[in-house]
Amino acid sequence: MIIYLAGVFVTYLTYKIYHKMSSGKCTCNTKLNNKVVIVTGANTGIGFETAKDLARREAKVILACRDQAKGIKARDDIIKATGNNNVAYKQLDLASFKSVRTFASQILETETHVHILINNAGTGKLDNSLTEDNLPIEMQINHFGPFLLTKLLLPMIKNSAPGRIINVSSLLHRYGTIDLDNIHKPAKSWLQHSRVYSNSKLANVLFTKRLSRDLLGTGVTVNCLHPGAVSTDIFRHQPTLSRFLISLVFKTPEEGAQTTIHLAVSPELCDVTGKYFSDCIETASSCRTEDKELADKLWELSDKITEKK
Repeated sequence: MIIYLAGVFVTYLTYKIYHKMSSGKCTCNTKLNNKVVIVTGANTGIGFETAKDLARREAKVILACRDQAKGIKARDDIIKATGNNNVAYKQLDLASFKSVRTFASQILETETHVHILINNAGTGKLDNSLTEDNLPIEMQINHFGPFLLTKLLLPMIKNSAPGRIINVSSLLHRYGTIDLDNIHKPAKSWLQHSRVYSNSKLANVLFTKRLSRDLLGTGVTVNCLHPGAVSTDIFRHQPTLSRFLISLVFKTPEEGAQTTIHLAVSPELCDVTGKYFSDCIETASSCRTEDKELADKLWELSDKITEKK
């Protein structure tokens, strides 16, 4: 038994060492003085670590979070950790188009520039319920909400060029499909519901590639990424044992934030757009993401859905 447990421990330790050595890390020391950055879902996990890193680089960082108490605590923690007092919290609930519009209006009224928008907030599998906008909650939080937010802030981002937009997707986009007739409707079966997350992450990549075509020549780039398997609050609805095992095996939020940070600050990426990254390296996304016609139709549908709400 002791030999067995020792073997398990050595295997685990070997995996963790390999994992840390092979994980990408942003190593540049770029400063972001006088830059305004918005990070959605910044009160915890990857978003929090991203916001903290960018605050250390002296940017003005706006934490866009649903929960006021958690958002204010995250703001205070980042200010304490970085010494940067130019960190603010603003309420944003991506499951509500009204909230997205209110948030965007506040930004347009209070800020003169937005240089970097990081669409980090997302959710895993929820309960297949509908939002106040009559959309599946997972798809609205992961795709339709960020789509509307980006669209509303885009004129200011373009006027602030050079600028960057970063969309956090997932490796699981490779298993997603886009059914334009049903993407805005609740799943009809357990199997369909189990694939909503992958579908929404595919939508993120298609959105990125479609937007990059519109932004050519504007000085604004847009890229997306897979952060890796990261132990974050997205797994908070999992059983206790599952959460424990995830915390042992997956990346930490700080490790998971590295590719996002790389896309936000690395000088060599100033002209790179419409690409997909993992572990701070550009890599190929699934063949479905190269379907320009599908990307155009998804854009048109998303535009229609977000406009009428």
